Amino acid sequence: MVGLLGRTRAQSTRRPSTTHHHRGSHEGKHRQGPSNGLRSALGGRSVAGQVFVLQVVIVLLLVVAAVVALVLQVRHDSTQEARNRSLAVAQTFANAPGTRAALSAPHPTALLQPSAEAARKASKVDFIVVLNTDAIRYTHPKPDRIGKKFVGTVAPVLAGHSITEQINGTIGQLVQATVPIKAPDGTVVGMVSAGITTANVGGAADRQLPLLLSAAAVALALATASTALVSRRLLRQTHGLGPYEMTRMYEHHDAVLHSVREGVIIVGGEGQLLLANDEANRLLDLPVDAEGRPVQELGLDPGTADLLASGRVATDEVHLVGDQLLAINQRPTDLRGGPAGSVATLRDSTELRALSGRAEIARERLKLLYDAGVGIGTSLDVTRTAEELAEVAVPRFADFVTVDLADAVLNGQEPAAGAGLRRTASSGIRKDAPLYPVGEHIGFVPSTPQAHSLRTGEAVVEPDLGGAPGWLAQDLQRTAQVVDYGIHSLITVPLRVGPLVMGVVNFWRSEKPEPFDVEDLALAEELVARAAVSIDNARRYTREHTMAVTLQRSLLPRNLPEQSALDLAYRYLPAQAGVGGDWFDVLPLPGARVAVVVGDVVGHGLLAAATMGRLRTAVHNFSALDLPPDELLGLLDELVGRIDQDELPESSRAAVTGATCLYAVYDPTTRRCSVARAGHPPPAVIHPDGSVEFPEVPAGPPLGLGGLPFETAELDLAEGSRLVLYTDGLVEDRERDIDVGLELLRTALAGADRSPEDTCQAVLDALLPARPSDDIALIVARTHALDADRIASWEVPSEPSAVGEVRASVSRQLTQWGLDEMAFTTELILSELVTNAIRYGNGPIGVRVLLDRTLICEVFDASSTSPHLRYAATTDEGGRGLFLVAQLTDRWGTRYTPEGKIIWAEQPLP
Repeated sequence: MVGLLGRTRAQSTRRPSTTHHHRGSHEGKHRQGPSNGLRSALGGRSVAGQVFVLQVVIVLLLVVAAVVALVLQVRHDSTQEARNRSLAVAQTFANAPGTRAALSAPHPTALLQPSAEAARKASKVDFIVVLNTDAIRYTHPKPDRIGKKFVGTVAPVLAGHSITEQINGTIGQLVQATVPIKAPDGTVVGMVSAGITTANVGGAADRQLPLLLSAAAVALALATASTALVSRRLLRQTHGLGPYEMTRMYEHHDAVLHSVREGVIIVGGEGQLLLANDEANRLLDLPVDAEGRPVQELGLDPGTADLLASGRVATDEVHLVGDQLLAINQRPTDLRGGPAGSVATLRDSTELRALSGRAEIARERLKLLYDAGVGIGTSLDVTRTAEELAEVAVPRFADFVTVDLADAVLNGQEPAAGAGLRRTASSGIRKDAPLYPVGEHIGFVPSTPQAHSLRTGEAVVEPDLGGAPGWLAQDLQRTAQVVDYGIHSLITVPLRVGPLVMGVVNFWRSEKPEPFDVEDLALAEELVARAAVSIDNARRYTREHTMAVTLQRSLLPRNLPEQSALDLAYRYLPAQAGVGGDWFDVLPLPGARVAVVVGDVVGHGLLAAATMGRLRTAVHNFSALDLPPDELLGLLDELVGRIDQDELPESSRAAVTGATCLYAVYDPTTRRCSVARAGHPPPAVIHPDGSVEFPEVPAGPPLGLGGLPFETAELDLAEGSRLVLYTDGLVEDRERDIDVGLELLRTALAGADRSPEDTCQAVLDALLPARPSDDIALIVARTHALDADRIASWEVPSEPSAVGEVRASVSRQLTQWGLDEMAFTTELILSELVTNAIRYGNGPIGVRVLLDRTLICEVFDASSTSPHLRYAATTDEGGRGLFLVAQLTDRWGTRYTPEGKIIWAEQPLP
């Protein structure tokens, strides 16, 4: 086992995954640079460093021994060579011709010194000295030594023998040879000594020693390089771990391998078992001699043996081994260049399976509650929220789910106690279940679980519907069909928010044979509790929305007034997200004219709707003054500014309200339309030929900003033209820019011979978004012109006699129109009005009579003074004219023009 573990561990060190938990502290060593690696290798602490130190010691010892041997050998050889050369030189000079004769000459030094020096230099010795028999020098390399006593042994030489010796002479340590100079009769007449100093003896050693040291340096370099290569290879194979770390890692791996609660098995490439830890031996009940044997021969079940022998990849593959369920994970070992084979881990999952089953159920229930929190309440619609509750619980919790709510809840109200319920939502795994259908009103009998939940506010579980007489008593025929269908268990949970019970939710089970239990009841209560909050929010929103819509509808015109100038069609679509402040109105004006107004209050909700109602009322009042459009918008601007101040929080200075408005007045007698707008989209005009134009109307600031005037544009409209007014919700939303919307509107409006109704429908079909985020108001008005034969006008001189002529002219005109019975009254009205104009006004004076839905009399003058109705005293001679006019007409009044004023009066036609 230990041997196999060692081999396996040595193999596994080549794989990063095996030593991952050791690499953290040695990563720097493994990744160090070449110089650091070399220093580490040569430091002596690693095996490679120790080998390197041993190699260096050996090389140094060899070098020292070689140097010593070389020096000794060279010294011996050099000394011997010096002896031989000295002897040979001495003998040669002693026997040279003239040497013996020079000794007997008067001046032997003069004769011998030159020849001795020449011979010395030629023979490469340090000295040649000629001596007499008294050992006195005749020659010497240093002339001051001539004539002095010779240093050396001369007795044997005088006896006729040659001698070689090492002495410390006058020129230092030296080797010298001394030979006799003999006369022909053999008598010694002199001596010659030649020698070499020891400084010149070792020259060969000095020449050979650098070569020897160079070889030693090369050997050391090779040792260093080989050590570095070995060190790098060891570092790469051991991932930078030293012997201590390797030993500790081996011990840790061995301890971990046999102490973990997972079995570990290593199988070789031939299918033989290489290693099995203690847990693997226990789980597989392996024999004692299992290691080294083929896996197929270990007595394992065929499935497990085949898996381990195949070496294929396996992840949590479950095998039954004995009475245990083993989860096996297996991976090959040769993925990164490792040895062939595989490693497998085994884990006992018998208890884990049971725990995981319960954990999976808990996880599914938590997931159901999470999905319910996300998926229920996506809209503020009571019915849709109930449907979301039914859909989220099927089929993960129940096979069928039904939601029953009180009618009051659907209408946004709080239900009364004991009120019946209506099936609001139903969902199931099939559509043919014999349960009450959606929309049916249900009255539960007191014995049913639903009635108990409504009465007590508590959830009820019926595990066996076939044996529940209280539930069966609800409807004997239907409940029997439900049981026969296979629905066998029920949970009823009240939809309750605080003390308010809005209905019940029923969970039915049919496919799963087990009945609902207490844990299911707790989950159902939690699920319904979350949904109840969303349904109550939707109920409250429905109530508020209904109130706001009711208010808004009450503030908008219910019917358009009768008039002859325009054929009108309109559409009003409130936003689905909330009530807005869009509005419109049609106001008949004196002189057969009609005012059309459309506006938009910023924001949504009750405040916007209330502000819209105030503005609409203000427009009604201002239009009664018959003001030009720009002046009317100026008054509205002041009103919105005051509304802002009324609604302004004490801590803020910003306006809380804003509005846009477009006001147009059409006169059928002149076919002229006066238009002014305050920050509102421009009107569109469809000409009789079907072309579309957006006329240039000065925009003006939105209402409430103040400080800037408004301008009126005059449009001449041919009879049959269509004037289109709208709010910005039609042409602009979050996904569409207003320029794009105007082009779409132009395309939708194009076309001739379409009625206002058809035009409205075409516009909505082309531009209406699927879910409008803002209110939409649209008005299409087709213009009519008052025929010239229905208009009569006269210029009146500013003198009292002209009154009679006016009365006569009017009488004749009424006869032409077939209104003779109105002549007397009309003559009286015009007589009073013209008389007042002549008496109190300024010329010129004009009279115009219009035949429309009413008979309209108008008197023009250049004065800006308006007459006032008053009661005349019995003694007053005047002051009764306007009183008579008011009594004889339906309406009368004054409107101002740039040239003066007009007094008008309307009479109903007979």
